[in-house]
Amino acid sequence: MKISELAELTNLAPSRIRFYERIGLLKTVSRKANGYRTYPPEAVTTLKLITTAQQAGFSLDELRTLLPSDLANWNHLSLFDALHKKIRDIEEMQERLTVSKAQLHEVLAEIEAKPEDTDCATNAKRVLSKFGLSPQGTNTDAASCRSKPRPV
Repeated sequence: MKISELAELTNLAPSRIRFYERIGLLKTVSRKANGYRTYPPEAVTTLKLITTAQQAGFSLDELRTLLPSDLANWNHLSLFDALHKKIRDIEEMQERLTVSKAQLHEVLAEIEAKPEDTDCATNAKRVLSKFGLSPQGTNTDAASCRSKPRPV
């Protein structure tokens, strides 16, 4: 099949398909006498695997080591190990994001708890000191201070 047909079937730009070929992820490409690329039907599966794996967080380097040139000869142990490792990586990232989110909520709650009689500069110093941060050199422009939090 021609690259335009493959692009239509996979929703990928021809330049992206050529890129995957150039870096060695798409290996089942042959050339006609006129230099045009031709792709077997398996190329659709390979490209869909690549895009799905990228969406799951696999890097192109990881995919290069995982994808066999012939999908029938997949190293199942390597695939199994790689999938488990990626799941662990995602779980670790989720834990870090959960901690970061909690920290941001805590900072936001402190900013929103600004006493009525406190100006923004003083409130900024209060919040920074609560979290053990030095208030020196911070931008405490009163114009950027809000008495009521903006809806998110």
